[in-house]
Amino acid sequence: MSLEAQETDLKNLTQDELVEYVESLGQPGFRGRQILAWIYKPGITDFAEMTDLAKQFRAVLAKHARMSRFVDPITEISQDGAVKFGFQLEDGLIIESVLIPEEDRNTLCVSSQAGCAMGCRFCVTGSMGFQRNLTRAEIVNQVCAVRDWMLEHEGHCPKQELTNIVFMGMGEPLANMENLLASLSLLTEQRGLDFATRRITVSTCGLVPQMLELGEQSSVNLAVSLHATDNATRSRLMPVNKRWPIEELLAACKEYPGKKRQRVMFEYTLFAGINDADEDAYRLAGLLKGIPCKINLLAVNKGEGDEFVSPARDRVLSFQDILRQENYTVFIRQSRGADISAACGQLAGKAGNLTCK
Repeated sequence: MSLEAQETDLKNLTQDELVEYVESLGQPGFRGRQILAWIYKPGITDFAEMTDLAKQFRAVLAKHARMSRFVDPITEISQDGAVKFGFQLEDGLIIESVLIPEEDRNTLCVSSQAGCAMGCRFCVTGSMGFQRNLTRAEIVNQVCAVRDWMLEHEGHCPKQELTNIVFMGMGEPLANMENLLASLSLLTEQRGLDFATRRITVSTCGLVPQMLELGEQSSVNLAVSLHATDNATRSRLMPVNKRWPIEELLAACKEYPGKKRQRVMFEYTLFAGINDADEDAYRLAGLLKGIPCKINLLAVNKGEGDEFVSPARDRVLSFQDILRQENYTVFIRQSRGADISAACGQLAGKAGNLTCK
C-alpha cells in the first residue's frame, strides 16, 4: 500500500512520543494521552470515532496520521485448539503469531522479527535467515488483531480475554531492542493494551548485554533458551554460544536485575542422544545453582530435515525427576499446534496471500 510521506503511524509512538507529536501539531500534550486511549480500543479504525477530540483536530489527524492494523489474517486452527495467524506486512513479508487457549488463560506467542539471524539449527525460523526487524506497530498489531479475532469468535477459547504475551515467535526479541522496549511500553500502559508485566515473557537465545539492559529497562519476565550443559554441544545447536558461552550467559542470569522473587525461566529442549542423558540433567542442576529460576523442558518438535529426534516420554520424565530431586521447579511444556506447524521452532512465515492496511 502506498502511503504519503507525511502520514505518521500513531501505533509506532509510545505515550511520551504521542504527547510530543500532538504538541508539534499545536495541541496540548494531554491530547496525546487521549489518543492513546482510543487507538487501542477494539473496533476503532477512524479518527472520526474519537469523540472527545475537537472535530477540527480530528481532521488534522486524518490528514497527517494513520492507525495501522492487520486485517483478514490467514488462520489455521489446530486439533488441540491452538490458532496460527499469518500477517502480511506492508512490504509483503509474512510473520506468524500463535494463540494458545487454556482453561484459565489465553497466551499469545508474538514475533519480533521477520526471519531470524541467530541460526539455531533446530529452528525452522532460523533457517529462513534474517529479513528485518519488526516496527513497534507490527509487534503490537499482532496483539490487537488476535484480540479482535477472539471477540469475533466467542466460544473458541474457554476464557474470552487475552491474558498472557510471550515473545517466543519469529526472531530474537533482544536483537530488536529499541522496538521491543517501546512495544512493551505500549502493551503495559494502562491507556494502551494494559497488560501486567508479570503476564509478559521475553525469550532470548542469550544476547548477554541486551539481557541486562532489558532487566534495567523493564520488569517483564525473562526466558533463556539454554538447551545444553556444555559449550561444545550448545555451540553446535546455537551459534550464539560462540559469542557468549554458557559461563558468560549464566553469570548474566545471576546478575539479572529482576524484581524481588522474580525467577528466570530456563528453556531446555531435549534432543535424543545429544543433551538428554542423566549426566546432562545433573550437570544442568549444577550450572543453575545460585540462580533463582524455573526450568521448562520440551521434547524437540519436528522441523524440516528431521535432523533431530525427540526423546521417549520416559526419558523426558527421568530428566525432570533428577532436576526435581535437586530442588528445582521443573515443568514439561506440552507442545501445541504441531499439526499446523505452530509449535516452538516451527514458524516459517509461509502463509498464503494476505491483506494488510
